[in-house]
Amino acid sequence: MKDKVVLITGGTSGIGKACAFAFGRAGAKVAFSGRNQQNLDQTAQELTAAGIDNLAINADVSIEQHCERMVQETVTKYGRLDILINNAGISMRALFQDVELDVLRKVMDINFWGTVYSTKYALPYIEKAKGSVIGISSVAGYRGLPARTGYSASKFAMHGFLETLRTELLYKGVHVLLACPGFTASNIRNTALAANGQQQGETPREEEKMMSAEEVADRILKATIQRKRDLVMTLQGKMAVWVNKLFPSLADKLVYNVMAKEKDSPLKKS
Repeated sequence: MKDKVVLITGGTSGIGKACAFAFGRAGAKVAFSGRNQQNLDQTAQELTAAGIDNLAINADVSIEQHCERMVQETVTKYGRLDILINNAGISMRALFQDVELDVLRKVMDINFWGTVYSTKYALPYIEKAKGSVIGISSVAGYRGLPARTGYSASKFAMHGFLETLRTELLYKGVHVLLACPGFTASNIRNTALAANGQQQGETPREEEKMMSAEEVADRILKATIQRKRDLVMTLQGKMAVWVNKLFPSLADKLVYNVMAKEKDSPLKKS
């Protein structure tokens, strides 16, 4: 990673921020984006204190022009771009019959279109560097999760997009990684959108029992160096993927039961 340039969307918290430190400590120069200037400034100070060359960019990945500017600011400062980590994301939690459609649009705009926009403008530089495009996805991109229709749809779309891109670039030397952390300790469930589009505020899961964002980042760094194509990190995630392939009807029931056990779950057995 020495002197490589990495651009991380949603880099001020959770997995994105942990990746900024992991890749930075490995020698990379780190550009990262976010929508909150205070959080950007705080993260930049922490990275600088750790001796990591960094660039904070105020950008909303759901806006195409912001993504174009984000890439250009990175290349203007560092002269190159080797790795794009599409990490910016948002979740939702509501039954489809109850959710406002604007919630699904917002989730798709950030999770899917944010990945498309960022990759579109970064790709010419990454192709030149024979670098990496990374999507921080989820097991929800392999297996639909009840009460997460918008989130699952966005991750399925991300998978289809990046898998197709990987195939198109098969002989161009570009590495494409789909990283699926499983449930990770972060604020994504706190900021998840409820049926009316408001943040649910309180996580429905036991965050302290989950894999840390730092461990996830270390695994993503290792997978990037090894140029792996897929990374499913937890045993539960791996089981969900394989059971869904081999025994889809059983997977329906198992996934339903797991998600129904969440605190205040909207799922009920009739």
